[in-house]
Amino acid sequence: MVITNPTPPHPTNLKDLAVNTDHTEIKNIVLVHGGFVDGSGWASVYRGLRKTGYTVTIVQNPTTSLTDDVAAVKLAIAQHSGPVILVGHSYGGVVISEAGTDPKVKGLVYIAAFAPDRGESVQSLIANPPPGAPVPPIMPPQNGFLFLDRAKFADSFAADVAPEEAAFMADSQVPWGVNALAGAVTEPAWKSRPSWYLVATDDRMIPPPAQHQMAKRAGATVAETQGSHAVYVSQPQAVVRLIEQAAKGAAK
Repeated sequence: MVITNPTPPHPTNLKDLAVNTDHTEIKNIVLVHGGFVDGSGWASVYRGLRKTGYTVTIVQNPTTSLTDDVAAVKLAIAQHSGPVILVGHSYGGVVISEAGTDPKVKGLVYIAAFAPDRGESVQSLIANPPPGAPVPPIMPPQNGFLFLDRAKFADSFAADVAPEEAAFMADSQVPWGVNALAGAVTEPAWKSRPSWYLVATDDRMIPPPAQHQMAKRAGATVAETQGSHAVYVSQPQAVVRLIEQAAKGAAK
């Protein structure tokens, strides 16, 4: 990983987040998944947000190229008549960084996600992992697409997900295009929009120190919770709380 171990900012413990009594908030949420998975993993986050009155759209990225995925996100943004909060997991952070300059987008939420700067891609960010960092078990490309080693999927991606569900995720992987892996951001939206970042402390796909550094560089409000890379599946309440904080904070 090009990003080296920084001195992380003092994170917010999600349990200690102050309750905002101001009822002014953004009510439209767009959820963007990452590589190897589809939008169904957001189901519990979706239900939690809907229960508290949000309008939620889940994007099904084609994950063929960054351009195609950004186009899919912009279609979702266009479905909403008012301001939007964009939420991205993993590679979805790259997608929201590129798509988030849309005028309707008022805030960005990164969930154990890549938050690239101009000219950066997932490929460039993972090119040189620091010594001792876990290496994602990405298999060699097959006809221009990538998969994770099924036997190592649970340990690397979803260690705190129920074994049956983790096995399903491994066996239902979405092919991730090498063009998406290499897709570079042109103008990162976090430079012009407020952002929030949830660090998953047990992530074995994106090292937590790298998550902290990307969040700090983006000027994001940082929270952390114990969880694997699939924290949006295993810890949906923590994800919902941070999205709610963003919806309130971005409306100020």
